[in-house]
Amino acid sequence: MMSLSPGAQLGPYRIESPLGAGGMGEVYRAKDTRLNRDVAIKVLPSHLSDSPEVKERFDREARAISQLTHPHICTLHDIGHQDGIDYLVMELLEGETLARRLEKGPLPLEQTLKIGSEIASALERAHRSGVVHRDLKPGNIMLTKTGAKLLDFGLAKSASVLEGDTSGLTVTKPLTSAGTLLGTFQYMAPEQLEGREADARTDLFAFGAVLYEMATGKRAFEGKSQASLISSIMSLQPAPISQVQPMTPPALDQLVKMCLAKDADDRIQTAHDVLLHLRWIAEGGSQAGLPAPLIAARRRSHRLWLASTLVLLAVCLGLAVLAFRRGESEPVVIRSFIPPPEGASFITVGDQAGPSVISPDGTTLAFTAAGGDGVIRLWVRPLAVATARALPGTEEASFPFWSADSRSIAFFVPEKMRKVDMTGGPPMTLCNAPAGRGGTWSRDGIILFAPDFRSPICRVPATGGSPEAVTRVDETKHTSHRWPSFCPDGRHFVYLAIAHGAAETQDNALLYFSLDGGEPQLVLNTSSNAEIASNRLLFLRENSLLAAPFDAATGRIVGEPAVIAAGVTNDSSVWRGTYSSSQNGILAFHSGQAGGGQNLVRLDRSGKELGRVGEPGEFASVRIAPDGKRVATSHVGPTTDVWVYEISRGVKTRLSFETGGSNLTPCWSPDGRSIAYGNIFLARRDVAPMLIRRPSEGGEAEELYKSKDEKWPSDWSRDGNYLLFSLGRYIGGKPCDIWVLPLTGKREPFVFLKTPFEEDDARFSPDGRWVAYTSDESGRNEVYVAPFQPPGTSSAPAGKPARAGKWQLSSAGGANPAWRFDGKEVFYIAADRKLMAIEVNGEGESIEIGSATALFTTNSPAGGEPFDVSADGQWFVVNNSTTTGSAPINLVTNWPAELKKP
Repeated sequence: MMSLSPGAQLGPYRIESPLGAGGMGEVYRAKDTRLNRDVAIKVLPSHLSDSPEVKERFDREARAISQLTHPHICTLHDIGHQDGIDYLVMELLEGETLARRLEKGPLPLEQTLKIGSEIASALERAHRSGVVHRDLKPGNIMLTKTGAKLLDFGLAKSASVLEGDTSGLTVTKPLTSAGTLLGTFQYMAPEQLEGREADARTDLFAFGAVLYEMATGKRAFEGKSQASLISSIMSLQPAPISQVQPMTPPALDQLVKMCLAKDADDRIQTAHDVLLHLRWIAEGGSQAGLPAPLIAARRRSHRLWLASTLVLLAVCLGLAVLAFRRGESEPVVIRSFIPPPEGASFITVGDQAGPSVISPDGTTLAFTAAGGDGVIRLWVRPLAVATARALPGTEEASFPFWSADSRSIAFFVPEKMRKVDMTGGPPMTLCNAPAGRGGTWSRDGIILFAPDFRSPICRVPATGGSPEAVTRVDETKHTSHRWPSFCPDGRHFVYLAIAHGAAETQDNALLYFSLDGGEPQLVLNTSSNAEIASNRLLFLRENSLLAAPFDAATGRIVGEPAVIAAGVTNDSSVWRGTYSSSQNGILAFHSGQAGGGQNLVRLDRSGKELGRVGEPGEFASVRIAPDGKRVATSHVGPTTDVWVYEISRGVKTRLSFETGGSNLTPCWSPDGRSIAYGNIFLARRDVAPMLIRRPSEGGEAEELYKSKDEKWPSDWSRDGNYLLFSLGRYIGGKPCDIWVLPLTGKREPFVFLKTPFEEDDARFSPDGRWVAYTSDESGRNEVYVAPFQPPGTSSAPAGKPARAGKWQLSSAGGANPAWRFDGKEVFYIAADRKLMAIEVNGEGESIEIGSATALFTTNSPAGGEPFDVSADGQWFVVNNSTTTGSAPINLVTNWPAELKKP
């Protein structure tokens, strides 16, 4: 029996009628008398509130929902306690549960995909916030006129409870004890049934079961008893959806199978990947809506076309080989060039590079390029056709590499490694990879890769899972292992071992190792990657590509190397040559010098060039002095240091002298007399990263703050009292947060913004009341503004009202905000690389946002701090690339024939 009567009052909420009751509480329809809106009240009955466990679950639901704002998650309006009654106030949902709808039978395919996409989107939002639902089932999904809504987070848990301190360290505590079963049996994952800790993949198992039920009208797992049901979940596979519903797209069948994998490591890994698959199926991807027999017929047609294309290519290659055999004194080597896609530019060097890689069978090139919208994507170009195509869902791709059978491509995006099938379908996340540095894929389905810029070589199944370290980094010699390349046997491989920041590079080495373990063996000393092709080891010496006879069984060079290409780009920023070779003698490479390809350019608001600052180079950040006469920048070279340029004369002065360290992101004091910057010794973990202040005219450095975490300053408040800095930018898997360092008193840093997302590029408003910053909480970078209030201060400066909340300034992607000196405009770089100006007014209790205007398109590299604005907002200094990326890919067919020339 419901315990509250109509007319009863809970705070400002008047109970109108009961809606239902369950194990975790009673739900009522109520009226919010303050706002005159209908709401739903969930009440924890008094006979349950005495139970600490039930009370904790009720409180947990409040905490979980309070973190989540999403159109497909039931909104929490308020929480309260009155007369011993705990209650939650939520939005009132009109409709029926998915469980009630499924009583009528399966859903049409279109509805299944639509509802599935909405719930996957809601799960993605929850998981990104660190919340795992743990009781996903049709009864907890409400179907409304505005779409599906995920509700009842009573069993939800945060991925961990974080107890932070000013050092940025955290400890984690599980919310439930091992061995505790929570959830509804029909939808519980095997790890839940075994009482193990649940994570996001546990929800994806339940989601697969729900998706199966929507498509078939039947539960994925059945049993006459609890024991038989558990046995079914642990050991049996449900009948294929297509067996129950013959017109079901095979792609949907496959997706459900990936969700219902017994081992969480074999399961599809993220809700985002599930969402991409559902959207692709809904759009008819790869004839997703056709029954299997018809698809098979079309595949046969496709195979015939592919076979004819390959025959044509084989004829061309055969003619070359025949000509070679007929005239052995004049071997035939075919040289050609591949231009970038129309309107696009190759991205060949740097952290976001994707130099062209030829497939092992020599038929297709893969590379990254920035399209007309400025977005970097993965592209493929079959050699038998004249056009390239961008692969959907591969935004921000870098360093692609092929599977051994040439059917799939793996690549890196920020924080992840993914793969995409060449036959169609959206990319699939394989595992975490904070800043990937190359990979290789064996015929046995093993991927070796470097997950971070400072890591050992790891292995992961090509189906995805948790990476395992294969090599061990000996930090007395090296700091990073990267660019692995399998030998033909699929057991041995070579990789590059380098030392960051070392003054000498002679100890950088190519090593030979085995998946079976043992000790790594030196192949040669080098500072670039290597590949094994046509029984030779390919490696760079300066800008010359050499090929040496190589015994892959022993890991030894067995003959003299010979030059096979000159002028190959050697990207020293990541220790990689921009070349690739197939197993049948096709070589692809990029030409030219890496680095030195950027200019500091002064531009007006229309994009007209006003002049250049200094000489071309490679720059990581740009900051204009308060007086507008100088520019501070991090200059990337043998060492990365802070330099100050005089704008009028272009004369530069080195400011930082921390030998062996990288010195980045300089920012000026408000009086222009000092510059703060971050310092990190990448080659030594025993040297703690620090924030440094140094007179802008040169002089002794002052240590501002030191701790074990990487940190980089981003702005100095106008009153000179506070320094904004980013913490954790380069720590594997750890989001970047925004902190504040007081420059008076004890200088104890405090958090400005710490979330599960990546926040960076923080800048004070001129009056110090607001901070503009970049965050990826929406799934892509956008610019936001939030109020700034130091601890222990009043809620607002004298004469100013109190403020709360945050405001999104950009609408289609944005990063690197900068204020005009009067605080009336914010500038930022949009996703399409346009420099935007948006009017703002922060004099009141909130930010008033005006119209945004695109000023001009930049040619700056992604990342870093690519521009700064003058005090009056009338001119800019932009770090623009001096190259357009239009240089073609060099292609050499039958390159081994070069080695036979006299």
